[in-house]
Amino acid sequence: MRIWVDGTLRNADDATVSVLDHGLTVGDGVFETLKTVEGAAFATTRHLDRLTRSARGLGLPDPDLDEVRRGCEAVLAANPAPLGRLRITYTGGISPLGSDRGDAGPTLVIALGAASVRPDTTAVVTVPWTRNERGALSGLKTTSYGENVVALARAHAQGASEALFGNTVGRLCEGTGSNVFVVLGGQLLTPPLSSGCLAGITRELVAEWSGAQEADLPLEALDEAEEIFLTSTLRDVQAVRLVDGREVPGAPGPVTAKAMRVFAERAGADLNP
Repeated sequence: MRIWVDGTLRNADDATVSVLDHGLTVGDGVFETLKTVEGAAFATTRHLDRLTRSARGLGLPDPDLDEVRRGCEAVLAANPAPLGRLRITYTGGISPLGSDRGDAGPTLVIALGAASVRPDTTAVVTVPWTRNERGALSGLKTTSYGENVVALARAHAQGASEALFGNTVGRLCEGTGSNVFVVLGGQLLTPPLSSGCLAGITRELVAEWSGAQEADLPLEALDEAEEIFLTSTLRDVQAVRLVDGREVPGAPGPVTAKAMRVFAERAGADLNP
């Protein structure tokens, strides 16, 4: 494996960053994950725009997107894969121990891992922990993923592939690495960004292409929904068949099946929508 580290393509054994990097010591970093198909990344422009927004929200300097693109191209060329997960990580760089950021400049790492085609349906669980819709990191795609690790482990222990969060006021928010859509009364709905959820790229495209509307939903909407599906970079659109062990009949339902079909057609026709 060849990995891009601060302007240089390196072998995996030599692709190192300092143990004093702020991304390691305090989670001071942002990232993006892009799906790649036969060496081509999907929705690159949207992902890099969000990388910049997240960096600004964390107070990091804007990433050099020309360098990021060069790094992505180099990594993709060096690591042929039919289906891949391209990870761009951008951190506060070498810093003092503690929350103060140093002045050495940011760190940029780009790596590619293998990915597999997801099944059409999956199981999810709800977790007792909440997203803080008013927190300093709300809506930012940061490397501070500790609560996601804990929640996803809870999901796996219960035979599910994803954990869903409510926010501090009991509204439906998001998964550990996905956005959630529900069908209520035939309408396709998804929580608004004000809920604290991430502005997912796949979420954005599905809303544009399938006409979903934002709606402030109680967590209990999962009990009432006629259909539920998840969206993310590597899931695309994935129907939910079980919520906390309770069956969602007929998954994928007609609205979900249409969203899956439309996304596959539109994404296949344009790699950078």
